[in-house]
Amino acid sequence: MTVSARRAAVPMDDAGLARLCAQRDPAALRQVITANNQRLFRAAWSILKDRVEAEDAVQSAYLKAFARIGEFEGRSALSTWLTRIAINEALGRLRSSRRRQKHLEDQGVSVLDHYRETLMRGSQTDQPDASLAREQLRQMLERAVAGLPDGFRSVFVLRDIEGLNVEETAEALDIPAATVKTRLLRARRKLREALAPDVHSAMIGAFPFAGADCEAMTERVLNAVLNG
Repeated sequence: MTVSARRAAVPMDDAGLARLCAQRDPAALRQVITANNQRLFRAAWSILKDRVEAEDAVQSAYLKAFARIGEFEGRSALSTWLTRIAINEALGRLRSSRRRQKHLEDQGVSVLDHYRETLMRGSQTDQPDASLAREQLRQMLERAVAGLPDGFRSVFVLRDIEGLNVEETAEALDIPAATVKTRLLRARRKLREALAPDVHSAMIGAFPFAGADCEAMTERVLNAVLNG
């Protein structure tokens, strides 16, 4: 067994993983990227509402994070630290996009925002026994969440879909814990108004970022970190 394989087989705390990532250990980098891809993607999408932009933001966030991972002090979980970087990256892109749009609008240029029917579909194919109704339900859920106000949407995605607790969500979004609780309650109420009571059971399958998408992100970031 190689040194990297032995490292991957032994449970390691966040500080240890961060040190190995700072040393550009391929196994540690792969472990961190694969473990956090979906959370970071969901967090970025909750701000940008665009799959391509969210993927680009996550990749950029990884590169920024690994460039200064030696600064990681372990005061919070490594995943929370990475999530905060991804959120900042997405927010920066959103601000830039709004500035560009305002510039075009000021010049009288019409900007059309076409809704993507395949907004959040993953690359994985459904199992043979998956029904069309389930796919339609997932699309309905994704559209409903996309329609939430910006602040509510990020809180809802991190809390109810990604499963972060109140403190982790507050840290990732840099808002008070009380604000997280209030926004989550309001987001849930808005969704209940739009959706039938039984759709929540399907929420865990929404916003997939796995399979080929996840692996492609991992390979791109690894290649950029190790060969950049």
